[in-house]
Amino acid sequence: MITGRIAMNRELVLAAALGLAVFGPSLALAQGRSAPTAQLHEHGQASDDDGQLNALVQIVRGATDRFRDPVAAEAEGYRLMFGCVSGGDFGAMGLHFVNGELVGDDVLDPARPEIVIYEPMPDGRLRLVGADFLVLKDVWDAAHPAPPQLMGQLLHLFDAPNRFGLPAFYTLHVWAWKHNPNGTFVNWHPQVSCDAFGNADGVSADRSPDALTKLLSKSGSRKD
Repeated sequence: MITGRIAMNRELVLAAALGLAVFGPSLALAQGRSAPTAQLHEHGQASDDDGQLNALVQIVRGATDRFRDPVAAEAEGYRLMFGCVSGGDFGAMGLHFVNGELVGDDVLDPARPEIVIYEPMPDGRLRLVGADFLVLKDVWDAAHPAPPQLMGQLLHLFDAPNRFGLPAFYTLHVWAWKHNPNGTFVNWHPQVSCDAFGNADGVSADRSPDALTKLLSKSGSRKD
């Protein structure tokens, strides 16, 4: 009887060892992949597991990664020009940091967005959520027979008058750093909020409302 139990125990140990050898690496690999994916989704960022990233999104990510810290964006000439922009019925755009040297001409460079977009957080931080490409309609139309596209994405037209007090302009939002369930290139993001903007302990107030209009008067000031 004792000999039989010892033989049975040996068989169980052998089976367990074989199972670990076969399935162990697969389990470890799965855990290794799921951990960073979970972290990306926790921060609201699109990951490779959400599908192959659009080529334009990849370029925008590479060009703006250093701007996760808004101090770096400000050091390169980006300035907050509007208050926090919310949608009329839902969602928001957030805070637009505009680079005046990139605004006013007819150049659209995926690696040099005219605007980087942040979401104000309750603890006072600014979270990078995307970029915005902008060109004035009259400037573009004077040099091009067709409306602007950026790597196949047709820009949206904002007619004048508009809530920004600007002449008519074309714009393309690229939500490269926060997944938008409505699409990567739509204007409004249903999961971006302006609730934290203007709090006493939050983001400070922006410049005067006509600051961007003054920048637009410097047409063609882009530096190579």
